[in-house]
Amino acid sequence: MLQNSELQITRPEERELETKRGELAALETSLAEREVELASLRAELGSFERKYLAEVGLRYAELDELKAQVAEKAAAEQPGDLRLQEAARRTRARAKATRSTAGPGRPHAQKVYTPTPEIKRLYREVARRVHPDLTTDDADRAKRQDLMAQANQAYMLGDQAALTRVFEAYECSPESVQGDGAGADLVRTIRRVSQVKARLEEIDAELKALLASDAKRLREQFDEAAQSGRDLFSELASRIDTEIAGARANLREQLQCA
Repeated sequence: MLQNSELQITRPEERELETKRGELAALETSLAEREVELASLRAELGSFERKYLAEVGLRYAELDELKAQVAEKAAAEQPGDLRLQEAARRTRARAKATRSTAGPGRPHAQKVYTPTPEIKRLYREVARRVHPDLTTDDADRAKRQDLMAQANQAYMLGDQAALTRVFEAYECSPESVQGDGAGADLVRTIRRVSQVKARLEEIDAELKALLASDAKRLREQFDEAAQSGRDLFSELASRIDTEIAGARANLREQLQCA
């Protein structure tokens, strides 16, 4: 007859917990690889865009500004010529667009609004559940601080959807599950699996957008040229510099004839 101490009972929640922990480990490995892939692509495209801006984009902005000034001067000299007036408008619009792309944009004015009762109620509920002072666990406090910062920003902008996402992010987080034992651990693990899957979906969507972006296609053109021994940055810069010199000469000539 078996003694009680020899009995080995594995409860269903313990078996399920072991299965979920294995699933989570595989997902976290995949997540780490995908995060690296995304970070690398961001860095590569960011580096390319900065180089393009410095060597090509700013030159295009200067060239389009000079062209706009030339067109506006010609239009001012012949106000009755509708063709010249339209050309001046088009070139000025292009110059503005190029300058906006090449340089830092103007900061958007902060949205001014009166908080609705619903947003106030939701914000109070978020603060009641998420505030960092409501926990003594360091890891949980750090997460709460981040979520509370997001909640404050959403409240300032009157973004009810973002405020709701903050509330749901904590309510559905592993950290919000109280208690010990296999049951509580299983719920925490299930929630962590859900979080990792959601993050993988976000990464896939961003990777897809980046791979289809204009910056990616442009970089591929430059890379293909480099493989053929050509430096498109230098070629474009030289060509634009020649056009800038011509535009400056045209503008000087117009001013001298005025």
